[in-house]
Amino acid sequence: MEIVLLGFHHVTAFAGDAQTNLNFYTQTLGLRLVKRTVNYDDPATYHFYYGDEFGSPGSLLTFFPWPTAPAGREGSGQAIGIRYAVPRRVPETHDPAGLRLDAVPGPTPRIESVTLRVADAGPSARFLTEMLGFKECGANRFELAGSLIELLEAPGMERAKLSSGMIHHIALRVADEAAQNEWRAKLKGSGVRVTRVIDRQYFRSIYFREPGGVLFEIATDGPGFLIDEAADALGTELKLPPWLEPIREGVMRRLPAL
Repeated sequence: MEIVLLGFHHVTAFAGDAQTNLNFYTQTLGLRLVKRTVNYDDPATYHFYYGDEFGSPGSLLTFFPWPTAPAGREGSGQAIGIRYAVPRRVPETHDPAGLRLDAVPGPTPRIESVTLRVADAGPSARFLTEMLGFKECGANRFELAGSLIELLEAPGMERAKLSSGMIHHIALRVADEAAQNEWRAKLKGSGVRVTRVIDRQYFRSIYFREPGGVLFEIATDGPGFLIDEAADALGTELKLPPWLEPIREGVMRRLPAL
């Protein structure tokens, strides 16, 4: 049986100030903060997850606040913008850190499209269609399960250098770990460098880059955000993975107050 991806799972980006990011996504966009945790690779940095009421895959925007980030550089090998549906009219075209965010009216929060800038669209287009299963639906436009990726070709442009206000990676979804393992084997078998499976507590992840240099993730739908908080309490407390719980006080001292 052919393994298929189920569309977008989440998009992760770097923010600036943590409180400013929190205010914009919860108050201006009206999203729910469904998980307040830390960057597992840098516990002095928050990791915020925003989405619909339950943090459904496909609704999730996640951020690492990085107020002291060095200057970045726009370039190729970079996801440069998100089109995101929200159930209200929002005039902003960028978030406070400068992330390009086209907020459009929709019945529920949802990632509609992501734009990638690459030096040569050809290899990226073939990877999207032949490897990941996207269907071409226009000039450099590709669709999968209602999720759209657009390619912007920028020949000769330097590679991007990431900073606050820039997208780190795009995650696509699979139902479970069995499907994820099949995708990992498929990618490896095709010569794609792919990571081991990484436990992100609320889902499992593998990472790889498409030919243009943009970082992708394949994430499982489960176990989800209800494993450590009740539905009516999502995002209200700082949640840490088991290996950081013994040093919770130290972690909290290093995080900015909210």
